[in-house]
Amino acid sequence: MKKNALIWDIPTRLFHWLLVISIVAQYATAKWLDNAVQWHFYIGYFALFLVTFRILWGFVGTRYARFSQFVTGPKSVLVYLKSLFNKHAPPSEGHNPLGGWFVVVMLILVSVQAVSGLFMTDDIFLDGPYRHLATEAFTDIMSSIHHIAFDILLYVICLHISAIVFYALYKKQRLVPAMVHGRKDVVEVTSENTENTSPVKVKHTGQQDAGIAHSMLFKAVVVAIIAAVIVYVAIEVYPPAPEVDEYYY
Repeated sequence: MKKNALIWDIPTRLFHWLLVISIVAQYATAKWLDNAVQWHFYIGYFALFLVTFRILWGFVGTRYARFSQFVTGPKSVLVYLKSLFNKHAPPSEGHNPLGGWFVVVMLILVSVQAVSGLFMTDDIFLDGPYRHLATEAFTDIMSSIHHIAFDILLYVICLHISAIVFYALYKKQRLVPAMVHGRKDVVEVTSENTENTSPVKVKHTGQQDAGIAHSMLFKAVVVAIIAAVIVYVAIEVYPPAPEVDEYYY
């Protein structure tokens, strides 16, 4: 039995689209715009906040936002891959087993980008908050990691977009609208249709009905404040101020 259910909470949807905007802005300030390094740093700090929030939300958020719901073992991924080209396979309620690992990879890559950026410098005026604590060799390593991670991230984004097109055209599952309004048509597992369900087992968190009741906005605000404090301390409080040479005239 199909049901149109609320799957993606508002915080998860906001995170998704704000991350898209921040990645585009990061690319623009690095490749297209002149004299935008300071903005590149600011947007990088914001991306670090987004990732920190999403990691915390992955443990305390709504059902489909939690890692425990969509991070599965290799067996589940292999079983899902066998049904990937089956047009009649019912859609997953949240992330499918393969898409769940894409989320993990994206979070890791953006985290690597953001953390390595803390050691970057434009070699003129601007330094990351941890630049003065690192040796030149370590800074070079962080710079290489920063650029390599972004190149890999671009390939992952291309795969992600290709998957969206594949699901829309081949499987007739529109993923983008669901990430806008949060609702999906899902197949509820009942005693009458148990035999016709997908071979992929979907994790549940002790609830039988598909979907979520609400977005837990108050909890999300608390988590966002905690994430902001963590990033602020990491960027503004924890790094000691660089030593400034004194000149006497």
